[in-house]
Amino acid sequence: MAIDNNQLTGEIPSELGSLAKLKKLQIYHNQLTGEIPSELGNLANLESLAIDNNQLTGEIPSELGNLAKLKKLQIYHNQLTGVIPSELGNLANLRDLGLADNRLTGAIPLELGNLIHLTTLSLEHNRLTGAIPPELGNLINLRYWGLKGNQLTGCIPAIWQNLPNNDADQDLPFCE
Repeated sequence: MAIDNNQLTGEIPSELGSLAKLKKLQIYHNQLTGEIPSELGNLANLESLAIDNNQLTGEIPSELGNLAKLKKLQIYHNQLTGVIPSELGNLANLRDLGLADNRLTGAIPLELGNLIHLTTLSLEHNRLTGAIPPELGNLINLRYWGLKGNQLTGCIPAIWQNLPNNDADQDLPFCE
């Protein structure tokens, strides 16, 4: 289901969580408000969830970690708050994780290091704090990563050093 760029307003209906056969939910570039319904975590066949570039608020539901077939999760450029749920580390098939340009806080969950098929990790321009988990060095298929615009400490996994499109916090060194 793709209904992007339509100037939709209002909240995402929780009833979408009952569309059991849905593989793609793309409602980006609209003016949607409210929270992401936790019922979206019931979409067992979902492979792509793109609800970026809206005005969504609240926290990322931990139930999204139930979406075992998910390959793409893009919820960047909203007004989301709270922590990144560690349950997102259960998304073993995930290739693209876009959480940039929100108001997310807390540490990067070490469980994201389980996402070994990840090619894109976009966490920039949030309010994340703490050290970059060394487990992120397990992301050997990464092709793009973005961390700048946070208050992160420590070092960046050395394995990322030669990636062509990195977007690092200029003050953080690469790990040795």
